[in-house]
Amino acid sequence: MRIDCIGGGPAGLYFAILMKKAFPGHDLTVHERNDADDTFGWGVVFSDATLENLEEADAESYAEITRSFARWDAVDIKFKGRVVRSGGHGFCGIARRHLLNILQARAEALGVALRFKSEIAGLDALRAADLVVACDGVNSTLRAAFAAAFRPTLAVGRAKYIWLGTNRLFEAFTFLVAENRHGLFQVHAYRFDAHTSTFIVECDEESWRRAGLDAATTEESVAYLEELFAEDLHGHPLLTNRSLWINFLNVSNETWRHGNVVLMGDAAHTAHFSIGSGTKLAMEDAIALAARLKERRSLPDALAAYEEERKPAVDRLQRVAGVSQAWFEEIARYRGMEPAQFGFALMTRSRKVTHGNLALRDAGYVASLDRWFVSRTEAAGTEPPPPPMFTPLRLRGLLLENRVVCSPMCMYSAEEGTVADWHLVHLGSRAVGGAGLVISEMTDISRLGRITPGCAGMYGPAHVAAWKRVTDFVHGQTRAKIALQLAHAGRKGSTKLMWDGIDLPLDDGNWPLLSASPIPYLPQSQVPKAMDRRDMDAVRDDFVRAARMAVDAGFDMLELHMAHGYLLASFLSPLTNVRRDGYGGSLANRMRYPLDVFDAVRAAWPAERPISVRISAHDWAPGGLVPDDAVEVARMLEEHGCDIIDVSSGQTTADAEPIYGRLFQTPFSDRIRQEAGIPTMAVGAITNFDEVNTILLAGRADLCVLARAHLGDPYWTLHAAAAQGYAALPWPQQYLAVKPRPR
Repeated sequence: MRIDCIGGGPAGLYFAILMKKAFPGHDLTVHERNDADDTFGWGVVFSDATLENLEEADAESYAEITRSFARWDAVDIKFKGRVVRSGGHGFCGIARRHLLNILQARAEALGVALRFKSEIAGLDALRAADLVVACDGVNSTLRAAFAAAFRPTLAVGRAKYIWLGTNRLFEAFTFLVAENRHGLFQVHAYRFDAHTSTFIVECDEESWRRAGLDAATTEESVAYLEELFAEDLHGHPLLTNRSLWINFLNVSNETWRHGNVVLMGDAAHTAHFSIGSGTKLAMEDAIALAARLKERRSLPDALAAYEEERKPAVDRLQRVAGVSQAWFEEIARYRGMEPAQFGFALMTRSRKVTHGNLALRDAGYVASLDRWFVSRTEAAGTEPPPPPMFTPLRLRGLLLENRVVCSPMCMYSAEEGTVADWHLVHLGSRAVGGAGLVISEMTDISRLGRITPGCAGMYGPAHVAAWKRVTDFVHGQTRAKIALQLAHAGRKGSTKLMWDGIDLPLDDGNWPLLSASPIPYLPQSQVPKAMDRRDMDAVRDDFVRAARMAVDAGFDMLELHMAHGYLLASFLSPLTNVRRDGYGGSLANRMRYPLDVFDAVRAAWPAERPISVRISAHDWAPGGLVPDDAVEVARMLEEHGCDIIDVSSGQTTADAEPIYGRLFQTPFSDRIRQEAGIPTMAVGAITNFDEVNTILLAGRADLCVLARAHLGDPYWTLHAAAAQGYAALPWPQQYLAVKPRPR
């Protein structure tokens, strides 16, 4: 079998080694357009897990590679002049050039033909090969030649970076953040041999241009950066090797194979250098492709199995890398943080590293972070410091004992708006279960404002009495607080109970609907009336009446529902508001009516009690609200006296396409909190206490709102406390017999 590898980087060389070991009789040639020692970049990073894969695949090259490693255990983050260190990370570095030399020597010893300065002049040169492995990098000529088959996507990153070296030897993987009159610059630095460290500098394009680096030569750029990071370089110069300011190119392909041509490494995919996985991915591709071919299946089957194995794993890692890349591209958002929190936010940016994970690596470091976090609360001085989720939070005159919130979840079990035993047990059991705050289901301000006939209401005397039964239980039997979420369903009203056909109109007995514009939610839905000023006044007054009733019912807090396409949200989104009067058009105009309602409710609600607002930070549909808009919405609400934003997304239109995943809405909360300067609640696929602690400590939210977790376990918070050995959260005396003993 003749195999031509186009590209002599780690992917092509390692694949050739593995195949020649397995099939000594195969004709294997690696074609590299450059010299043997001509390579871009400086150091390569491997984790312990990657090394295990390399040892199993080829012990000989593994032994030679590991003899040349520079190892480190710690991560250092320098921010605002202070260095934060975390230990226990277990990484290794090696010079990229040296790695290539090791692989070249190993390949030649096995009989692989290495052809340097070998430019494949056309596809005709490949026709004699049984298999062509395209591993010719980010700018792959083979990928371009077969673009119609591979269907590549090339996305250019927003930041500028330059890959440099230095003979300053960093003892840890080091992140440096420096700010001057031009902007914010960050460095990713690590030692990879006895003499040299990688020194990657990254900044946003605006800072790059303000500094004049867009017009600077490489030498001028180096001089600028040596001055900026003089304190960190300790007098050592910066070194260059084909070093240019560029944007990171994100490469992905719909398929990795076409006929007898298959993609590997950067030709198939890239992952941002902030997670240090490019070479890891390339060599793991080589391992997988060689393994499938060694199974002696047909070539098409082997290539299909290779793609089936590798593509999902790479897609997952690319998503992680994308989150990490976005964090660094938006690093200026976090410039107001204290060094302790900034360092933790940086290390947990990609969601792979967490509070619990870091505690296993460096318990002392995490304890110091927990101590810092509690020092900013009314429990300052508590020893040992509690996990972040068990620190208190004050909103106006309301003190929440912990940061766990039971999310509002519609039960569709009220009778003419009146809640009953189901609601008492549902909300009461979650309060008994330890949540710091429980929020009622969406509770409608009028009969015509309901989603379904089973929705809870706050528009009649019976409703006040029924709700007071719930709040009295929560206050009398638990230490939780309870909030009432007020809403009007708008165009999503007059529908069947969820289990009878979600969002479908009633078969009979429908009531008239209101919305910002006469646009039905579904094609078969009722067309709502576009609200006129009289309608606006009446609905606003209904909100005020409901707020006053909530005082009588004993609620500690209100939440106004301006999300998910309901009435107030229908004014916010350009997808549901096409008005041509003063309540449509610009975002400021679209906010006029929701703010009118908020102001009226705030005036009617006791000054010492907080109000939150739930918003959809992203409509997940073309032309809809996007996170930029959500920041502005939050700023306006904060200016009008809103105390905290409950950050959700979607459900504005039926054709929305959210990108679901673990913590998928938390980035919206993070951005609003940093940029609008208002406390936030994070919601959406938060499932365990480690995620809660990580979100809070990283400053991505002030409260964490859990729905499904509480549906599955009413005592979720008590169980989370027990699992963390936190004994200070009180259990009901009736349940003390099963309270876990302190560890």
